[in-house]
Amino acid sequence: MRQARLPDGFGVRIDPKVRTFSGGRVLIGGSPTRMLKLAPTAAAMIGDGYLKVVDTQSAQVARHLLDSGVANPRPMSSPSNQDVTVVIPLHNNIAGLNRLLPALRGLSVIVVDDGSDDPVTTPPCCDGRAEVRVLRHPTALGPAAARNTGMAAATTEYVAFLDSDVVPRLGWLEAMLGHFSDPAVAMAAPRIVALQPDAGAIARYEHARSSLDLGRKEGAVRAGSPVSYVPSAAMLVRRRALEECGGFDAEMHVAEDVDLCWRLHAAGWRLRYEPIANVAHDHRVSFRKWFGRKLFYGTGAAPLALRHEGLVPPVAMSPLTLLAVLLAATCTRLGLAGSLVAQLVTVIRLRRTFRELDQPTRISVVLAAQGFAGGVWQLASAMCRHYWPVTLLAALVSSRVRRALLAVAVAEGLADWFTHREPGGLGPVRHTVFKRMDDVAYGTGLWRGAIAERSMAALKPRLRG
Repeated sequence: MRQARLPDGFGVRIDPKVRTFSGGRVLIGGSPTRMLKLAPTAAAMIGDGYLKVVDTQSAQVARHLLDSGVANPRPMSSPSNQDVTVVIPLHNNIAGLNRLLPALRGLSVIVVDDGSDDPVTTPPCCDGRAEVRVLRHPTALGPAAARNTGMAAATTEYVAFLDSDVVPRLGWLEAMLGHFSDPAVAMAAPRIVALQPDAGAIARYEHARSSLDLGRKEGAVRAGSPVSYVPSAAMLVRRRALEECGGFDAEMHVAEDVDLCWRLHAAGWRLRYEPIANVAHDHRVSFRKWFGRKLFYGTGAAPLALRHEGLVPPVAMSPLTLLAVLLAATCTRLGLAGSLVAQLVTVIRLRRTFRELDQPTRISVVLAAQGFAGGVWQLASAMCRHYWPVTLLAALVSSRVRRALLAVAVAEGLADWFTHREPGGLGPVRHTVFKRMDDVAYGTGLWRGAIAERSMAALKPRLRG
């Protein structure tokens, strides 16, 4: 990892979900959950949960907290908007471009016309609000190649990529620029919200459950975390970092944003998700386009799994947790007893780790229960999404599997509604129906991509400690 020093005045705040023990010298949290032991001097710096960088030692502690995932940055300064060029890849969406440009007042903009049927030869009228330059690909090369062309033409230190079907909300850029006061940050991304959340049932579902919307909680972007990637529909990058890693992979026409995030992280750069910044997206709201888009997203899993081995698992948990979940799923006395034994072994192993803390048994039981609940959720989701063809085939030949599938499909859908519900959104029943169709589309794309790539890597579970 890049160890660039955090500047004086930079702050970090411990995440609210992190538990503290032993007078603040032990922190348990992050994702995946970890235990962080601090020296007494480091614990004293944090105080009420906030640490301000004032010297080399406090900078090292702040960096350690950020990289461990137990703290979030609170920058005190940021670069200027004048240091940013906005790059817009465009293909046959002049209406979207005309809607977007007025929101880019005072910014330098490069539009890359990626082989549109009607070439965009001059900047569309935007009342002088943005300085617009147009580049053109004679034939369509894909959005990744268009973004690379725009980046190569930019001369500013930072580049913001915006698709032509988005509209930034007020303050979107300023909220992300602050993260770049950390010289190790290569990318920051906003929350993608719905442009028209009330335009029908699909629009209301997407308002709550869009694949582009990564939620309200800030965090580091890394594979295996709650925010494992950010979509290229809207992102802000340090141009030097992107050039060092070769930009977007122009051969990828889906999941190129995930690939870029993981390559940047592997190169030692930090990436941040900033949900205070909002960019509205014009979601596809006709059933045909919506279902087709979800299917298209699914096809990206197989090429990703080939490029990033072990980072695209449908299920990732410890062997003991997987065993406990599978045994409990049998709903037999023997299976439930075996599941309980597996959980007890997990508690015993965790207690050895936490034996120096107050109430080590209580902490171990809570963490084991959380791990088990997470395992149940993962397996239920994978049954209905990644493995649905296998699950359906099993249900056709077994009445017990049919009953279990029905129960899981309903329960997981209702839990998903409860977790992601938004004001004005769908009710639990219709949300569950759309969630199941969403999963069928994505799973179909996943299997289609796996067959095309002749690789089942994207369907392999990953067992971890």
